[in-house]
Amino acid sequence: MFNYAFENLEVWQESRKLAKAIYQITASFPKSEAFGLVNQVRRAAVSVCSNIAEGSARTSSKDQAYFYQISYSSLMEVLCQLIISSDLSYLSESDYQENRRSIDKIARQISKLRSSALARIEKKN
Repeated sequence: MFNYAFENLEVWQESRKLAKAIYQITASFPKSEAFGLVNQVRRAAVSVCSNIAEGSARTSSKDQAYFYQISYSSLMEVLCQLIISSDLSYLSESDYQENRRSIDKIARQISKLRSSALARIEKKN
């Protein structure tokens, strides 16, 4: 089977693992949160890896940087929602810390991708 370029990116692989982890940990959240926090954090987590994939498929560096920025923003949304989940005791401290470490790593990787795309724009000018 053919692998698309985004599938080879470590940051996409890590963000995919994060999305899976988010789905797993939110499965135990209260049913009253099904259409609130659970839906919101799951959508944001999927958005992280989806925008990395979309950005990698763009031919212009400007478009790539834009989608990587959206991905980073969605990642910060996931973090915010995990903090709130922890505040509400929906999330164990160990789950919070483990996912926080993943988010920190992914944030650095996305920042590097975006910086690389922006550097290519500067080179052209």
